[in-house]
Amino acid sequence: MVAEKKRRSSTRTIPSALIYEMWAGQPVYYRGYREVLAGKKTLEEIISCSDLQGVLVALLTIYIGNHINRKKYLLATNEIGLHLAVGDNLGHDLVIFEKEKIGKLKGNYFDVPPKVVIEVDIKADMTDFPNKADEYIMRKSQKLLDFGVEKLLWIITGAQKVYVINKNDPIWYVVNWSETITMLDDCTLNIKQLLDDEEITY
Repeated sequence: MVAEKKRRSSTRTIPSALIYEMWAGQPVYYRGYREVLAGKKTLEEIISCSDLQGVLVALLTIYIGNHINRKKYLLATNEIGLHLAVGDNLGHDLVIFEKEKIGKLKGNYFDVPPKVVIEVDIKADMTDFPNKADEYIMRKSQKLLDFGVEKLLWIITGAQKVYVINKNDPIWYVVNWSETITMLDDCTLNIKQLLDDEEITY
């Protein structure tokens, strides 16, 4: 409750450009937004991704695009907005939709659940989440499962780990990114192998 009050009162002075997501009508800001307010960083610095994040998202896009049935599925990337409900808007690195559920693209946030969501690291400020990264990941993942997402893969580059969260499995796993993960149908994913095949050092 204290965190919610603090967040609510701060929205009057914090520019909307620093809002990363909206959760039940409450803003979740970009990590580093306080440095922007203090003049120590620019907006571009905090919304931009690291070299490893950027390369990994690009490699994932190419790999997944070549290994899924693109007649059946649609892959989208570049901080895709997902509208869950009024006041609930989330951002994502990569999402895979079933084409038959989407219909015509309208130039707005998607409002149907993706089949798969893939995240690379965390862009949100986690000050208001008591257990920081773990709580943010758990709460955001549960929101997405409740919305109808079937599987989430959350890649943490610093620890070289992957959270594997499946709607039909009550056990949420954390594995080394050298493990081969079944992502969708017969498409598997091994993050370390993906980077090694491109001869990328990190």
